[in-house]
Amino acid sequence: MTPLKEIGECVIGAGDREYFFRPSFRNMSRIGEPAHIVRAFYALFNNDVARLLDEARSIHRAIPEHQRLFYAHYFGDADLPGWAIEAAQSAGFVREALLSAINVIQSCCDEDVAELVGWHDIAKASKRTFVWRRGVLPPENLILIAQSLMMHGIIGRTRVRKLQKHEGKVSTTEFHATEYIMAARNHFGISRDEAENLTMTEFAMMLNAKYPDEKGFTREEYDAVMDDDDRRWQKMIEREKSAKKSA
Repeated sequence: MTPLKEIGECVIGAGDREYFFRPSFRNMSRIGEPAHIVRAFYALFNNDVARLLDEARSIHRAIPEHQRLFYAHYFGDADLPGWAIEAAQSAGFVREALLSAINVIQSCCDEDVAELVGWHDIAKASKRTFVWRRGVLPPENLILIAQSLMMHGIIGRTRVRKLQKHEGKVSTTEFHATEYIMAARNHFGISRDEAENLTMTEFAMMLNAKYPDEKGFTREEYDAVMDDDDRRWQKMIEREKSAKKSA
């Protein structure tokens, strides 16, 4: 299958196999509960490592340059001390981000991606019961891939009308894929399966195509549209309930 990169799809090859990834609403819901999806997003995009390196760099620069160059000859770097580099590369800093990346990547593919991300194996010569076998992709690539999938899956990478983007902007602790699935069904008259298969980027592009006015909605206009969607949503649910009862 040919991926549409503009909406977040991608294909990764390993040997003679190809893995297709799609950050659809359905696949975003596979990551976990609504609150867990947001936590996974934070784990992938938080900048704890960047803050550590910035602080270590500022401290390291207080050392005279000739001493830093001397240290760099044996360990570390001229700009960063060795301990900071080792800490940034340690499992303690990347563990949560790496586990979230593996979860996101597996959730966005219908096949088992252990060959790419790694797998647990029974330990033969260790005190541990299991050991982790790395996949063909390095950890930093796993995180970058998962970041791209999450951006297309829950944020959307497309132009957003300015008034809608900025009015009433608040942070959220949960991502409810079902709300966007129902909104897509109401807006575009598509089936549940088609709505679940949309990515957030694709959903936003379809909205922009349906409402091409670049000035966008005011908050009152936007609320009116959403209220109308809620009414149609309730009617759709009532029709489905009635159909189930009659069956």
